[in-house]
Order: sequence, then structure tokens, then C-alpha cells
Amino acid sequence: MSRAIKNPLAIMAALGALGLAGSALAATGTTTMHHHHHVSSYAQMKAETIDERIATLHAELMITPDEETNWRAVADTMRANDMAMQKMVADNKAAMQPGMVSSAVDDLKTYQKFNQAHVDGLKDLISSFETLYAAMPMDQRILADSVFHKFNRGSLRAAA
Repeated sequence: MSRAIKNPLAIMAALGALGLAGSALAATGTTTMHHHHHVSSYAQMKAETIDERIATLHAELMITPDEETNWRAVADTMRANDMAMQKMVADNKAAMQPGMVSSAVDDLKTYQKFNQAHVDGLKDLISSFETLYAAMPMDQRILADSVFHKFNRGSLRAAA
């Protein structure tokens, strides 16, 4: 596998930590020769649902009762991103005719569309997470940094 394919997979895995990929990626399957070959590999790495990921992050970040309002905005953004990805996957599957094989250009355009959705979702997530992070005491910020660094290092190794 070439390096060009590995890096996007690592990016998807890292974004999955924040719920940007969510269960939508797991729903893509491998029935077409369409962007999904990248996605199905990622889906195998990520078996938890968006709500499981939210619960895991909530626990790992040690969200306090005073932080729940800001956390809720983060969780809502993660869910919205997940729903948007699920819709894109469903729309993409619906557009494919049985036995249809897409062209290389179509694959690249689909890949671009999914990656743009990741970028757009990440922008929204950063906005809501910045508010939460800014309200955290320093020891909890250090914990959050550790949680995200640990996940990103593991995702990059898994994709290499």
C-alpha cells in the first residue's frame, strides 16, 4: 500500500476519536470500488458507536457537573457530525448502481467530498471543544492533552 493511502486513513482514524467518522463509516461496507476501501479498514479499527465514544471521552476527560453544559455542546456536535456522515454514506450508496464500478476521477471526487465533510465537522467541533477546554482547570487540560495525544499516536501507528 502506498504512503498516500496510509496518511488519509490515519487522518480518518484521528478524526474518529472526535466522532467525525462515527458509525457512518462502519456502515459503508465493501460492496463497491469507491472510497469505501479506505473506510472499511477504518471501520474495522473503530467498533464503538458515537454514543459509546462520547461516553468514553466523557469519562477519560473527567467531565465535572459544572462542565456538563459545555460538554453537551461537544457531544451534540459529535452526534451532528456523525449524522451528517451517515447521510453522506447512505446517499453515496444509493447513487451507486448494482455492478457499477466508478472511475478513478469519481473515486477522487468522492474522497474529496468525504474529506471536506471531515474538515467542516472538525471546524464545528473545535469551536465547541475550545469553549469546554478553556473552562477546564489546568490539571484537566493536561489530562485532555494526554487523552488526545495518546489516541492520535495510536491511530497513526495503526494506519502505518
